[in-house]
Amino acid sequence: MAGEYDMSMKSEQQHDLTEPVPTLQVVEIDPRTDPRWEAFISTLPNSLIYQHPSWLQVLEEAFGYKPVNLACEDSSGQLQGILPLYYLRGLFTGRRYSSLPRTPVAGPLAYNDQALTALTRAAFERVRDERGAQLQLKVPSNKLEGLVEGVVGVPWREAYLLKLPERPELLHIGNSRNHSRIKWAVNKATRLGVQVCPADTERELRLWYELYLETMRRIAVPPRPYYFFEILWKRLQPRGLMRLLLAKHYEAGCSRLLAGSLFLMFGQTVIYAFAGWRREDLSLRPNDAIHWQAIHDACAEGFSNYDFGEVTKDNQGLAEFKSKWGAEPYWLYRYYYPTPREMEMSILDSHSRARQFMSAAWRRLPIKATAFLGNLAHHYF
Repeated sequence: MAGEYDMSMKSEQQHDLTEPVPTLQVVEIDPRTDPRWEAFISTLPNSLIYQHPSWLQVLEEAFGYKPVNLACEDSSGQLQGILPLYYLRGLFTGRRYSSLPRTPVAGPLAYNDQALTALTRAAFERVRDERGAQLQLKVPSNKLEGLVEGVVGVPWREAYLLKLPERPELLHIGNSRNHSRIKWAVNKATRLGVQVCPADTERELRLWYELYLETMRRIAVPPRPYYFFEILWKRLQPRGLMRLLLAKHYEAGCSRLLAGSLFLMFGQTVIYAFAGWRREDLSLRPNDAIHWQAIHDACAEGFSNYDFGEVTKDNQGLAEFKSKWGAEPYWLYRYYYPTPREMEMSILDSHSRARQFMSAAWRRLPIKATAFLGNLAHHYF
C-alpha cells in the first residue's frame, strides 16, 4: 500500500541482545473501516476525540479533505502507533499535510518513541518527496523534538487543563477563595432562574448557532459553518462523543436561551470546544453555571481531564477565567517541515498590525457576512 516504510529498532528497555529486533512498518489505512485504529486509541490514556475515526469522518464530510492516515504496525500486524493526516490546498498556505486541519491539537499517538519516530519520519518523507508541500503536526507537548532532522517545533499557545478527582464529592474548584466565588455565582444563577440542560434536538443546535455567530463576530474569529456542527451532531452525539449544554433563563412560564457550550469527549478527556453567549446576559452567570455542570458531569462519568482549550497570548481575561477553575496551563506545539518563513509566522501573531486591523473590521460586519466569510475561510485557508 502507498506510504510504506520499514524501520527496525531496539527498544530502550531491551537488555538481552540475543532477542530479535522488532520490525516496524508504517502503512496507510482507513480508520473508519479498520477496527484496529479505534481499538488502539482506546488503550492510550492521552488519546483525544480528535484522533477518533468519527472526528476524522466529520472533517472529510464537512470540508472534503483528502485523508492520508498512517499507522505503525509490528510484524504481527498489531498497531504500535497512529498518525491522522490530511492533505489540503489553501489559497495562501499552498499544499500541506496537516494533523489536523480545523483542529487545535492531534498529531501522532504511539506506545513508544520508536513508533513515534517511524510515524513522524514517514510523514516527513512523504512531504520531502513532493515539491512545494509542507508538513504541520499539532501536538500537546514538545515530544517530537529531535526525533526527525529537519522537522522543527515551535510553541503555539497555552491551553488549560483541570485534573478531576475520582468522585464528584471530592471536587474542589481552584483555591478556597475561587471555589467559594464560583459556587456563589452558580447559586446566583439558579436563584435568578437559570437552568443548565443538554440539547436534545437539532432545533436547539440551530438556536445555539445564532449565539455562536454573535460571539465569533465579537471576538473576531471566523465561525465554523452550520453544516459542520450539523455533521458533528449526527456523527458524534449519538455515540456520546459530543454534548451541547444550554443555559436558559426561565421567568413567568417562558424560557430564553442565554448561552451554550459544546463539549467533545473521548477516553479520559472532556474538551470545551465551542461556545456562544449574549454579552448583555453575562450578569446572570450562565457560563459559570455551564462549566460547573459540565465539570461535575465529567467527574461523575469517570473522566480524568477537563480541558478548557487554548488561549491566545493577548487574551489575559480568558486566561484568568480558565485559571480561576483551577486549570493549569500547558503548551501546545506545532511542528513544521520545512520551517515556516518569518513573514508567515508574523501574520499569525495576534499582536501584528494586520491582525488588529482585520479584527476591528470584522466586528463591524453583519452577522450573515461573517457566516459567509467564515465558510470561505474554513475551506480555502
